[in-house]
Amino acid sequence: MKESQPSAILLKDYKVPPFLIDKTELTFDLDETNTVVTSHLHMRRNPACGKSTQPLVLDGGEDIKLIGVAMDGYTLPSEEYRLVDDKLIITATADEFVLTCETLIDPQNNTRLEGLYRSSSMFCTQCEAEGFRHITYYLDRPDVMSVFTTTIIADETRYPVMLSNGNETERGKTDEGKTFVVWHDPFPKPAYLFALVAGDLAVKNDVFTTQSKRDIKLQIFTERHNIDKVNYAMEALKRSMRWDEETYGREYDLDIFMIVAVDDFNMGAMENKGLNIFNSSCLLASPETTTDDAFLRVESVVAHEYFHNWSGNRVTCRDWFQLSLKEGFTVFRDQSFSSDMHSETVKRVEDVSFLKTAQFAEDAGPMAHPVRPSSYIEISNFYTLTVYEKGAEIVRMIHTLLGEEAFRKGSDLYFERHDGQAVTCDDFVAAMQDASGVDLTLFKRWYSQAGTPVVTVTDEYDEQTKTYRLTVKQHTPATPAQPTKLSLHIPIRVGLISEQGDALTADFHNERSDDFVLHLKDNEQTFEFTSVHSKPIPSLLRSFSAPVKLHYEYTTEQLLLLLSCDSDGFNRWSAAQQLAVNELSQLIQQAENGDAFSIDSNLVAGFKALLEDETLDPAMVALILKLPSQAYLSELAEVIDPQAIKGARHFLKVTIANALAAQFADVYKKHVVMGKYQANAQDIAHRSLKNTALSYWAESADQRAQTAVAEQFKQADNMTDQFAALSIAVKTNHKSAQNMLTAFYEQWKAEPLVVNKWLMLSASQESDDALGAVKALMEHPSFDLKNPNKVRSVLGGFGQNTSGFHHKDGSGYQFLADQIIVLNKRNPQLASRLCTPLTRWKKLKPELSVQMKQQLERILAEDLSKDVYEVVSKSLA
Repeated sequence: MKESQPSAILLKDYKVPPFLIDKTELTFDLDETNTVVTSHLHMRRNPACGKSTQPLVLDGGEDIKLIGVAMDGYTLPSEEYRLVDDKLIITATADEFVLTCETLIDPQNNTRLEGLYRSSSMFCTQCEAEGFRHITYYLDRPDVMSVFTTTIIADETRYPVMLSNGNETERGKTDEGKTFVVWHDPFPKPAYLFALVAGDLAVKNDVFTTQSKRDIKLQIFTERHNIDKVNYAMEALKRSMRWDEETYGREYDLDIFMIVAVDDFNMGAMENKGLNIFNSSCLLASPETTTDDAFLRVESVVAHEYFHNWSGNRVTCRDWFQLSLKEGFTVFRDQSFSSDMHSETVKRVEDVSFLKTAQFAEDAGPMAHPVRPSSYIEISNFYTLTVYEKGAEIVRMIHTLLGEEAFRKGSDLYFERHDGQAVTCDDFVAAMQDASGVDLTLFKRWYSQAGTPVVTVTDEYDEQTKTYRLTVKQHTPATPAQPTKLSLHIPIRVGLISEQGDALTADFHNERSDDFVLHLKDNEQTFEFTSVHSKPIPSLLRSFSAPVKLHYEYTTEQLLLLLSCDSDGFNRWSAAQQLAVNELSQLIQQAENGDAFSIDSNLVAGFKALLEDETLDPAMVALILKLPSQAYLSELAEVIDPQAIKGARHFLKVTIANALAAQFADVYKKHVVMGKYQANAQDIAHRSLKNTALSYWAESADQRAQTAVAEQFKQADNMTDQFAALSIAVKTNHKSAQNMLTAFYEQWKAEPLVVNKWLMLSASQESDDALGAVKALMEHPSFDLKNPNKVRSVLGGFGQNTSGFHHKDGSGYQFLADQIIVLNKRNPQLASRLCTPLTRWKKLKPELSVQMKQQLERILAEDLSKDVYEVVSKSLA
C-alpha cells in the first residue's frame, strides 16, 4: 500500500475551467515506440472566471515525455514552466495565446489501453474518461469543448487507412515521403471524444439517406479477415439512424459515419464523434460464429453508440459526476430501440433481470453510490451499472410520469436548449419539467440518493362499499456515506385482476380503468379504488415501473393465477420468478440445515400449462422457464452459501425436468427452426425455447435427451444451437462433454471471439480440480493476458465456478487476487473491475468470508493504482 493514498474528488468542489480552448490542432507522426504528437491549442481565459490570474495547469500522464513547449511561437525555457505530479504548469500567460506542446509517447508498450496504443497491427485510441492526457498535455475535462483538426502522418504502405473525427479535408505527401491525412470536426467537443485509428484495414461501405435527403457515407473498418462479419452491424446502424429520426427527430450531422473494430479494448465501444471504436466482440457477427444473444448485443451497442451523437456528443456532461446524463439517457434510448425492433416484453424482462441481479447487488455493496455520485477517486470506477442501468430506469420513470408526447417535447427542448454545451442532470430534468409542466422537484432525489428502495404493500377490500385500498410504504436502506434516506417520488403501475383471472375496472382519481400509475411520494400512502365489484388480486409494479424491491404477501395460488392470466407480460414472468424463489428458498434452507432435498413443486403445474399452450410467445415462455440465477439468489440471501444455492437450483431443475420430460421433449422437437439461419425475432424466439427445453430435458432420466444433445452439437449449422448443446453437455456432465469441448476448440481455434466463449465455458466447468483447470487455461496458446476479452472470459467463467472459486480452502479467492495484483501494474481499469466478486465478502458465510477478506487485505498491501485502491479500500471499510 502506498504511504500517501490518493484523495477523493468532490462534486461540491466543481469550478468552471479558468481557461478555454477554442481550437485544437493536432499532428501525429506515428511510430510504434516513438510517436511524436504536436498540439497547437488556441486558448483564452474563461470570462466566467472574471479577472482571474490563475496559472495554466494542463493534465498529463506518467507515460508521456515532454519534448518542448512554446507560447505564441516563443519556446519556453525550463524555468518558465513546471512539471508537477504529471501536470504541466505555466504561471505567466496572456489572456489569449496559442500554446504549442510536443510530446513523445510509446503506443507499442501502452498496456493500460488508454490514450494512443497498439492493438494487433493497428494504432487506436481510447480517451474516455481521462485517456487524452496520455497523448499530450491538455485541459482534459468534459466542460472544455474545442473544434479539432487532426493531421496523421504515417507510412502508407503499413497504414493505408488513417482516420480521425469529422470529415477528411486534405491528403498528401510529406517531404520525407510519408502520407499525411487531415481531418476536421466542425462540432466543438471535449477531448474524451477524440479518436484516431491507423492500420491496414478492410472496409465495408454503404450510404444512408436522411429525412432531409442528405446522403451520409457509412464505413465499417476491420482487420481484413473479419470484414465478412460486419453486414449485420451495418444494417443495425441504418435501423438506428432511421429510428432516431422518427422517434426523437435527431438527424446525423456530419458527411460520414465510421466504425472500427478493435480486438484489445477495455470497454464495449466508444462514441467518439463520427468515428466510433468498438470492441470487436460488440461488432462482428455471422451465423457460424455468433449466437442469437450476441447478434442482439451487436444491434444494441451499435444503436447505443450512434444515439450518443446527440445524447452525449452534441450535448455532453459538464463533469464526470454527471456521467449518467449521457449514459443513462442513451441506455434508455437503446433499450427502447431494441424493444421496437423485437419484443417489448422480452426486452423488458431481460433488462430488469440484469438490473435486479447485478445493479441491486451494487446498490447493496461497498461501492454503492448515487446515479450522480458525490465523490470519486478514479472516475473509471464509476462506469457502473448504477450510472448506466439505474440511470436508464430514472429516465424511464420520467417517461412514465410525463407520457410519450410530453417526454418527446422535453427531449426536443433539451437538445435545442443545450446543443453544443456541457450540462448537468439538473438541466435534463429542467427541460423535461419545463416542456411538460410536471413538477419533478421531489423526483430529482433519485439522482443524489444511493441504494435500492424497498416498497411494501398491504391491502384491504370492503365488500359492502366495493372499495379497495392499497397501503404502500417505502424505505431505502442505509448505504456508505448515506445513513439517512429521504422519501422518493416512485411511480407504481398497478392493475387489478379478479380471482377468475379477468381484468377488473375501478374508479381512481376521476379515472375509470383497469391500469393505473400510483404516485408514491411519502414514506407511507394509502390509495383508494372505488366501484371494484369483487375482491381483486393486485398486479403490482407492472413493466417494472420503478427500480425497487417489492414486498407483497402473494399466496402461491395468486402467483399461479398471475402467471397464467396477467395481461402484463412482465408480471407473468415476475410471478414465475417469485414462485421459484419461494421454492428455492425452502431448498436452500434444507441444504444449510444438512437435510435431504424434498419439495412438492408448484412450478411443475405452472410450467406444464406454459409448455402446452401453443398460443404464447416462445421467447416469453423461454424466459419464464428459466430459474433464478445463482447470482440473483445470492443477492437475495442475507448470508450467501454458494454450495447450498447451487445444490438447490440443481435439485429443483432436475425435479421439474423429470416431471415434465415428455413435454420438454415435445417442445424441443416442435421448435426446431427450418431453413437458413436468420437473426430475426421469430427465429430467435423459437431457438430460445427449443434450447431452454433441451436444457431441462437433458437433466431428466430420459436417455434420449443425451442423444439429442450430442446430435444437435454435431449437426448444428449455427453458433446458437451448437454452443447451446455444448453448454448443456458441460453443465449436465454429459459423457461426451470433454470430447465436445475439444472438438469445438479444434473447429473454431482460428476465430478469437468463439475461442473466448470456449475459454469462459471451460473455466466455468465444475470439477474436483476446477482451479487447476483454470490455471491450465491461462497457459493455453489461445490465452493472452494483454487482451481484456480473454482475461474476462477466463476469470469471469471461473467466477461462475462454484466448486473452484468458492472452494472451502480459499484457493479460488487467492488465485483471483493474484491476477488482480499482476494486472494492477499492466491495466488498472481491468484489474479494478475484476475486484467485484471479492467485494461481496461480508455477505458470505463466515468460513468463506474471512478468507475472501484476507485476499482483499493482501491486495491492499500492494503499491496500487487509483483504480484498484478505491475499490479495495472501500470494500474493506
